[in-house]
Amino acid sequence: MIPRYSRPEMAALWSEEAKLNHWLEIEVLACEGMAAIGVIPHEDAQIIRTKAKFDIEKVRENEKRTNHDVIAFLEEVATNVGGSGRFIHRGLTSSDLLDTTLALQLVASADMLLADLHKLREAIAVRAREHKLTPMMGRSHGIHAEPITYGLKLALMYDEFGRAQLRLREARDQIAVGKLSGAVGTHAHLDPRVEEYVCDKLGLKAAAISTQIIQRDRHAHFMSTLALIASSIDRWATEFRHLQRTEVLEVEEFFAQGQKGSSAMPHKRNPITGEKLSGLARVIRGHAVAALENVALWHERDISHSSVERIIFPDSCELLSYMLKLTADLVARQIVYPENMAANLAKSKGLIFSQSVLLALADKGLSRQVAYEAVQAASMACWRGTEPLHIHLKKSAEIRSVLSEKEIDELCSPERHFRYVEDTFKKLGLA
Repeated sequence: MIPRYSRPEMAALWSEEAKLNHWLEIEVLACEGMAAIGVIPHEDAQIIRTKAKFDIEKVRENEKRTNHDVIAFLEEVATNVGGSGRFIHRGLTSSDLLDTTLALQLVASADMLLADLHKLREAIAVRAREHKLTPMMGRSHGIHAEPITYGLKLALMYDEFGRAQLRLREARDQIAVGKLSGAVGTHAHLDPRVEEYVCDKLGLKAAAISTQIIQRDRHAHFMSTLALIASSIDRWATEFRHLQRTEVLEVEEFFAQGQKGSSAMPHKRNPITGEKLSGLARVIRGHAVAALENVALWHERDISHSSVERIIFPDSCELLSYMLKLTADLVARQIVYPENMAANLAKSKGLIFSQSVLLALADKGLSRQVAYEAVQAASMACWRGTEPLHIHLKKSAEIRSVLSEKEIDELCSPERHFRYVEDTFKKLGLA
């Protein structure tokens, strides 16, 4: 089992006591629903509402004997209700309690995770605005490409977790479904109006159709959404880990006074938070595979999914909450080195401006092939030598025939790459 990393409120949602409280409320509401349509006397429903309760230790003792959690619970509740207890669980099956309760737990967990995502995006937004115009090297294939700003990189992160919010809201809606339809979903012993009544009181939708269970494609969708969010965390943890490499060192995880990086090497300051996040993302992705395996059940139901879900949902919800808070802290306390970003930009000797020159030559009337070969020749000379690209460009008769020295200098400046940064920030609501 994964340690309980997240805040106590999340762990409390998945406690045994919380689960049994949901079971009790579902049973009481079902009795009230049956009374409302005249199936059982109102007096008995009122007695059940007033007297129904349980002692969790007695439930556990009952389960040792019955080897059935729901029966153990029902026996304990019945001892507190008296004769009216005969109406409790009338027409229901165990999964009516289990699946409706699971929906309540997942909805509440989703709400907490959405709050965590909101806080993460707030932390990202602060740092993105701070570094909106901090120049750095953009890389493709890990190789210097063209200039970007660190603010743009963080704005991309902000946007990605905005999509995570949208996906989680959709997954929450998909999972907010309960059922009280009996042993094979036919409502043979319980009027569908009772199902509608109970689900409405609980803030859930009643399943349009079910078997003994709610179909597990809903749960797989929810779990896959958590895995995708974890993968986004992994993506950014990996990004920051690369940027902390000694040869790059453009950003660095906060390193507290007294913290140690290595038992052998006193100088080490390792990206342990990012590495932890990448590792934990693998756990949640593994749980998503298990949820997908749960979709294929026998006929109207088997219980092969049940043991799996007792692990993957509480663990994944708690673990993702922990990861989101850890990521928010990572971003908020991250150390940024603009001077190293500038130094890394300079290492390319201006080669990163080759496309700007290529396009300017084409705009001046040279064919793309001729322009490409002229710029490539200057670039190769720059690679082999020590002088920056703009010097080699000025030495090219072909290039100088259409571009002045001033134009070449302007084309070899990073500012032109940042012309639309403000527009991008406005589109994202970050301006």
